[in-house]
Amino acid sequence: MTMTDQSICKQTLAFDLDSYLQARKAIVEKALDQSLRVGEPPQIYEAMRYSLLAGGKRLRPILCLATCELVGGSIEMAMPTACALEMIHTMSLIHDDLPAMDNDDYRRGKLTNHKKFGEDIAILAGDGLLAYAFEYIATYTQGVEPAAVLKVVSKLGHAVGATGLVGGQVVDLASEGNPDINLETLNYIHTHKTGALLEACVVSGAILGGATEEDLGRLSRYAYDIGLAFQIVDDILDITATQEELGKTAGKDLEADKATYPRLLGLEASKAKADELTEAACAELASYGDSAMALQAIAQLIANRKN
Repeated sequence: MTMTDQSICKQTLAFDLDSYLQARKAIVEKALDQSLRVGEPPQIYEAMRYSLLAGGKRLRPILCLATCELVGGSIEMAMPTACALEMIHTMSLIHDDLPAMDNDDYRRGKLTNHKKFGEDIAILAGDGLLAYAFEYIATYTQGVEPAAVLKVVSKLGHAVGATGLVGGQVVDLASEGNPDINLETLNYIHTHKTGALLEACVVSGAILGGATEEDLGRLSRYAYDIGLAFQIVDDILDITATQEELGKTAGKDLEADKATYPRLLGLEASKAKADELTEAACAELASYGDSAMALQAIAQLIANRKN
């Protein structure tokens, strides 16, 4: 990391990230609400909407919109995919909270889906959101070459299946209570369970916007770095934050004896690793200049978030 890279990363302090995120979150929330109306049978649609519209930072769809704009695309081109990404993310949260998985009663300060609607409906709500996400991209994406839409659909399928999120979750569950988990296995869990979908958010927006292969390479590396940093900070917050700050039960990783960065490296080394990844992410975008300030500021936010 050169001094130039570091100074570019620090320049994001002048960027009004709060205003940017509030404005983007508002348009994402409106689009999500419009994307999924109550139909028949109403119970399943209500369960799907309950979790989809439960709030949150909406970082994943915002990343998709931001990268599309960065390479010359528009918000309109990327919005259906941005909504679909939040549907997929919501599915992962619903299923992750189930008793057979992480067994949590709260998410974003509200009762988890299975606590509100029952385990059977919660499973089906997650399934419904996952299936609808792909339908939504294929049906509502406009102004984009069909080949690019197909590439995005393939990218998301890879990110959410056994090659990504599902595979990471399997290894995560298998690693609980195992004192011999090493850093290589932990990185696999984090980059697949969390990082794969984040990387898909970043890269899919760029694909829709007509990115070059060079763009995709830079943005993929940026996404890898912020994805791993995100999960490291998640590990740290599980130890240091309260339930009120997290919006979900604190201390779950410790209770389940999960493999985490703090368990393997300690808190301080984990924080240092998250900071190192953030600097690397910012450096990947240095050649874009001020156009990439939003993405660089989001990287800083991920490293410094409190929930």
